[in-house]
Amino acid sequence: MTVKNSRFQPRSIFLGFALSEGVTWALLISGLIIKATIGAPQQLLTVVGGIHGAVFLGYAVTASVVGVNQRWGILRTVTAVALAIVPFATVPFERHLDRDGFLLGSWRTEANDDPRDSNWFDRLFRWFIARPTILIGSMIFVVIAIFGALLLIGPPGGWPKAE
Repeated sequence: MTVKNSRFQPRSIFLGFALSEGVTWALLISGLIIKATIGAPQQLLTVVGGIHGAVFLGYAVTASVVGVNQRWGILRTVTAVALAIVPFATVPFERHLDRDGFLLGSWRTEANDDPRDSNWFDRLFRWFIARPTILIGSMIFVVIAIFGALLLIGPPGGWPKAE
C-alpha cells in the first residue's frame, strides 16, 4: 500500500512542518516584543507559546519519521530536530535537504532488496507507514504526552534550583 496523494508524501509533510515551526517562532518572538513594549497580558504568551510548543513537538516527531523513512542517518535526523530550538533554523535546513534531494521519494511501505529492510525496526516502521491512521494517531498521542509532561514540569524559570 502506498500513499498516492502528494500532499502526504515525506517532502510535503516535512516542508509544511518546517515552515509552520518558523511561523510560530515569529509569532512567539512578536508576542515577547509586544509584551515588553506595550505590556500585553501574559495570556498572549501562554497561548502563542502553547501553539509554538505543539508545532515544535510535531516538527520533531515529523522530522524523526521522515528521517527514518529517507534514511538520513542519526546525525542528520538529530540535527533536524535540534535546529528547531534555534529560531527560524528549520527553514534553511529544509531548503538544504530539499535542494540536495534528501526529501525525494515516497513512503517505504514495502521491503526491497536493501539489507536494512530485513531488521525488526524497518519492518515495524513499514507496518506503521502502511497504516497512516494508526501512525498519525500514535504521533498525536506522543506529542500530547510530551506536551502534557512539559506542562506538568512547568517553565524553565520555575524549576527548582540545584544547590
